[in-house]
Amino acid sequence: MTNTPDDQSALMRRFGPAALITGASDGIGRGFAVQLAEQGFDLILVARRGDVLQDIALDLGTRFGVNVRTLAMDLSDPAAVPELLSLTEGTSVGFVVAAAGFGSIGPFLDQDMASEINMVDLNCRSVVELSYGFANRMKAERRGGIVLFGSLVGFNGAPFAATYAATKGFVQSFAEGIAAEMRPHGVSVLSVAPGPVGTGFAARAGMQMGKAATPDMVARSALAALGRRTTVRPGFLAKFLGWSMAMLPRWGRVRVMGVIMKGMIGKDKSRNPGRDANAPATSG
Repeated sequence: MTNTPDDQSALMRRFGPAALITGASDGIGRGFAVQLAEQGFDLILVARRGDVLQDIALDLGTRFGVNVRTLAMDLSDPAAVPELLSLTEGTSVGFVVAAAGFGSIGPFLDQDMASEINMVDLNCRSVVELSYGFANRMKAERRGGIVLFGSLVGFNGAPFAATYAATKGFVQSFAEGIAAEMRPHGVSVLSVAPGPVGTGFAARAGMQMGKAATPDMVARSALAALGRRTTVRPGFLAKFLGWSMAMLPRWGRVRVMGVIMKGMIGKDKSRNPGRDANAPATSG
């Protein structure tokens, strides 16, 4: 059953009628898909795993009466974002959740260099390109919302997750910058900076996750903060660690983060086992 105007949430009235979510096949991206469908958004779901997206689309369309379109693509491919922008040109997308990303954990010199470079492409280049394309459309409409993903590890260097932390530091600074620029045009930009989140990412990266937040918690915190704040740290650990390290000098934060990341490496693994290109980067 399709939502009527009276049924629509305030969030959908402000940012609807359609939302685009990358990294939608798992974790945080999937959590956003469920919550936005529940609030009446039509969805465009993007990830590499087209079969998984189709199952999600059928479920959400049946449960919430919304239209769900799926696009199976790898956003680390330089041709992917231009194709995505072309395929969505006729759709009024007022909400973008850029949850696609991946990370590695373990000593930098033990990593596969092609994978590390691919991480920079997906976590940084595609985010800039996606934001540029949709922010221009939102500026013309004088409304919209963009949710990007930093991380707890993005506020300083992180030994054993050096490249990943650097990509998240980039996203954090980028989100803060464009948020100030886009605000006068009626467009809200939010950086979500979680700590550990319990998703498939942890298992793939051989990480031991203690007191992890849930994708549902992250999505709810982000939706509540959009338009009110520039950065949100969902979950107890993200807030606690951010507060406890705030008074340390930068070198001290780097040292503490190295201890934390080393402790999160699984006992049976000392390096990153690979990636799922459009899985949410939720290691913190």
